[in-house]
Amino acid sequence: MNTFTVSVQETSNDSIVKFETNQFLTKHQSFEFGNIDEAKLSPLAQQLFYLPFVKKVYISGNFIAVERFDIVSWKDVQDEVAEQIQTYLNNGGVVITEAEAPKKVPVTVYAEATPNPAVMKFVANKKIVTALFEFTSIDEAKLSPLASELFHLPFVKSVFIEENYVSITKYEVAEWQDITIELREFIKKFIESGKDIVLPEAVEKLEQTTQQKDSNFEALDDTSKEIVNILEEYIKPAVASDGGNIQFLSYNEETKNVSVLLQGACSGCPSSTFTLKNGIENILKQMLPNKVEMVEAING
Repeated sequence: MNTFTVSVQETSNDSIVKFETNQFLTKHQSFEFGNIDEAKLSPLAQQLFYLPFVKKVYISGNFIAVERFDIVSWKDVQDEVAEQIQTYLNNGGVVITEAEAPKKVPVTVYAEATPNPAVMKFVANKKIVTALFEFTSIDEAKLSPLASELFHLPFVKSVFIEENYVSITKYEVAEWQDITIELREFIKKFIESGKDIVLPEAVEKLEQTTQQKDSNFEALDDTSKEIVNILEEYIKPAVASDGGNIQFLSYNEETKNVSVLLQGACSGCPSSTFTLKNGIENILKQMLPNKVEMVEAING
């Protein structure tokens, strides 16, 4: 049985806190409950309504959002609520009970070109994973049923999956105009089927849980932490829109060299590798004067 972990995420509304889980709770469905009677479909929501400060419960994908009455402040109770949800889930508690079979979820997927001519990005109208994953072979893809099936197509070289999209790197044997429609339909049908995109244990095994990431971050030296924060704020959003990712690998205090891993559409891109390397290098030199000399960009 795979262990659930729950993390607290603040929202723009002071009355509402999101409790994010490392596994999906619903299959692309959302539920909102305003009181314990409305929550008959959800034993979990009913449990939460026993807390006197709970006003509304919203369950969707991999999170539970709870709105509170003003009788308490979230900072006083949020950790206790997170622990209660985590214990409930790990004891096999039911999230949603439905009398009828779940309806097929309408899914749209569109193809989007990236700066890397070998990579196409397939974007869904649904959140499909809770973390990012890259698979460069069918052996690596054992934790992802979707990636495993994609690797059975002879032209698929690597698969990168993030929140609501799949980036596919192809071999030169095929042209995008000949395979894009086939890939788009394949991914669309796979998501609609409700099958796991990645196995529930994948997040933990690949150290992608919030707790694991926080632990890895805290183990870094101060300069490395600064570099990671700069990458997160200034670099990652731009490359994510192109179907890629930048991952911090290491920092050498003596040589002042930084190593980063290029993933998805960034990996192996003839134009972006040089541009990204210099872009990251310039930003880090500017924001961390005398601490960074060179950035080494490694293809995933």
